[in-house]
Amino acid sequence: MKIEKIDNEIVIRVSDETDLTGLERLLDFLKLRETTSKSKITADQIDELSKDIKTSWWEKNKAKFLK
Repeated sequence: MKIEKIDNEIVIRVSDETDLTGLERLLDFLKLRETTSKSKITADQIDELSKDIKTSWWEKNKAKFLK
């Protein structure tokens, strides 16, 4: 593995034998960190949003599970 800083980017080179699934999971995590690093949302706001999404999802999909 080789890590370089070029201009305003960090370049990571890995062997072509690297596990792609693991690498994709790592990249997804890094994208999430990069995106959320600029956010001003609080943990309480995230929790509330999560509850709202779960409630909304359940209302739309409960008929699929309850017959």
